Amino acid sequence: MNKCYRSPVCALMSAVLWLLPWAVTASDDLSVTDALSVTDDDGTRITLTAPAKRIISLAPSMTELLFSVGAGEQLVGVMDYSDYPPEALTLPVVGRYDALDMERIVALQPDLIIAWRSGNPRGALNRLSELGFPVYVAEPDSLHSIGEHLARLGVITGHASRGEDLNQQFIEQIQQLRANYGNKTAIRVFYQVWHSPMISVGGEELINDMIQLCGGENIFAELPVGPKVNLEDVLARNPEVIIASGSSAQAPEWLEDWLDWPQLDAVAQQQLHVIPPDLVQRHSLRALQGATQMCEHIDQARR
Repeated sequence: MNKCYRSPVCALMSAVLWLLPWAVTASDDLSVTDALSVTDDDGTRITLTAPAKRIISLAPSMTELLFSVGAGEQLVGVMDYSDYPPEALTLPVVGRYDALDMERIVALQPDLIIAWRSGNPRGALNRLSELGFPVYVAEPDSLHSIGEHLARLGVITGHASRGEDLNQQFIEQIQQLRANYGNKTAIRVFYQVWHSPMISVGGEELINDMIQLCGGENIFAELPVGPKVNLEDVLARNPEVIIASGSSAQAPEWLEDWLDWPQLDAVAQQQLHVIPPDLVQRHSLRALQGATQMCEHIDQARR
């Protein structure tokens, strides 16, 4: 997925870059000895007597957040596709989206497991809990939830002050984007995740949250997560902007297929765009970059 990157939001992008110091070493608060306690997205209270020092992350987005708060050196295992920051590629892989390597996880003896509710087998997570491993279950569903997880992960990894600082700065940047774009003329947006079958985004997804932040209207907002849609519905709803992702940072070939439908406002006004999927489909600090690009693309349709 490509994109028109920079824009009139230079100042904001500078702040984004500041938010991405991935190679933070060791710790701000690792000397904490009191009980550390947070509530995860399952409503479960996770309490540790000391900051976790052997952490397994079961989602690429959670791996990114852990590096962001400064807990990268405390990671001992990650999920497949945990490829950012580059340091994550050196860590043992303990599973993929549909299966966990339970023997390897147990052998690594983690003192904290960070799980993804909709991305990990529930039975395996329950088994890990039964074996006595603390399991923090995350299900981020919005931009604000990213900041919340930064703060919580900071607490239980011994980097509370850094996690809270990043949370506050992340929120401020979201608010700045909303102030810049949120009250402008509404623009109809079709976000295409895939082409065969044609998949868009529903109203309870991070990408929908970004579209709304930018003053856009997701033409399939009333649908559930990951909806399959058809050509006729897209034509009937006549988006003014079409944004695609795909499976890589390059523009997918199928984005140009829309040129066969010049009656669409998005095609007539040359508003076909691409955003790298990792910037909009992962709940990490990089989502702020994705949201900024989203706003720039949508704003072009207003000119």
